[in-house]
Amino acid sequence: MTEQYSPGDFYEDVFYHPCVALGVSYEDDEIWGISLIDGSYPRSMSLAHNDIRKISLSEAWELKQRHIRNKGQDGWWAAEQSQ
Repeated sequence: MTEQYSPGDFYEDVFYHPCVALGVSYEDDEIWGISLIDGSYPRSMSLAHNDIRKISLSEAWELKQRHIRNKGQDGWWAAEQSQ
């Protein structure tokens, strides 16, 4: 692991969710946070064994927007677009 993480950092988890870190423990080999896609938490990952990556706020926003566009007709935004 080359990147250092702190609470408040943005990261992409192994499920490609952009997340905001709420906590990091190098002693316990863990980062946890909240998904910016669906609000699920804790998005807990191993720092050493999971392929997570630090991302910028603008990357997090782009991933969120891409997820919405790729959902097609599933979700609340489809109902709003048809009105």
